[in-house]
Amino acid sequence: MLNPIDVDTVVRDGGAHGRFPGQIHAGVAWWMAACFVVTVRARRLVVAHDGKPASVEFFDRLCQGAVNAQHYACQVLDRGQADEVALLAAMRQAGDAPGILVTTKETGGDTVQISIALYGRGGKPLDEPGGLAAIRRMIAEDRVPVPVNETSKGRVQPFTTASGEDTSSDQCG
Repeated sequence: MLNPIDVDTVVRDGGAHGRFPGQIHAGVAWWMAACFVVTVRARRLVVAHDGKPASVEFFDRLCQGAVNAQHYACQVLDRGQADEVALLAAMRQAGDAPGILVTTKETGGDTVQISIALYGRGGKPLDEPGGLAAIRRMIAEDRVPVPVNETSKGRVQPFTTASGEDTSSDQCG
């Protein structure tokens, strides 16, 4: 694994959390998203960030991980800058799709605290039995999923009212 992390320290409390730079790096966002899509079998995922520069950097990598998750061809609905309330509303509108929120907290100096919060269907933070333990294990064992072939890749598109409506065939479950 290139640029390993301490998974027990970083992958916890419903997602990945750590000091950047230091404990966490943008590649972790890719890993978390790819593993999350596979773990919850998501065909559709709503993602958002808080607009801070570090969040945007992690968010971009997160989107790439979500579309490159094995054979799921996940439709990643980019909600853009939003808080948790707006993300949860978008998830409901997208037919109870799972979601991910990237946030940054200023800590002073040259570091920030990054959080990648994972939400399962129903808007509940992902817990250990719901998939967080499986994601931690996949990352620790360097079994991060990659697409089988180019046609298995998903796509990122802006979240709109229209993109959130018909979800009956978009989720695996």
